[in-house]
Amino acid sequence: MTSTTSQEELFRFLEDRFACAQACTECARACALRASLVDPDGTEEQELVRRKGIMCAEVCDATCRVLSEQNRLDEAGIRVQLEWCRSVCLESAHVFDRHPSAEDSAKACRECAQACSGFIATLA
Repeated sequence: MTSTTSQEELFRFLEDRFACAQACTECARACALRASLVDPDGTEEQELVRRKGIMCAEVCDATCRVLSEQNRLDEAGIRVQLEWCRSVCLESAHVFDRHPSAEDSAKACRECAQACSGFIATLA
């Protein structure tokens, strides 16, 4: 392996890591907004949307923090965090799909899940 190849791989890794962190930030923002728009005394379905929004925002925020740290977690720890984030994002997107006007939140969740999947692939 040449130093140019390793530099290119490092740049690609850092770009993918940043893209994933950015997607997590966008998802956290969209989910927090979605949760804040739901009536806390609403129906059971509205309560589910609110809980999923809060949970997804928290998981995405935590994932972004993990990705921003300078390798304090090992690769296995980062992978677990990414898989958890991907799972929560997909669950949240499915719940948002059933809620009127939550399309943007569902889209942000799916984009975050896709970014997590893409970054997991670079860890392999």
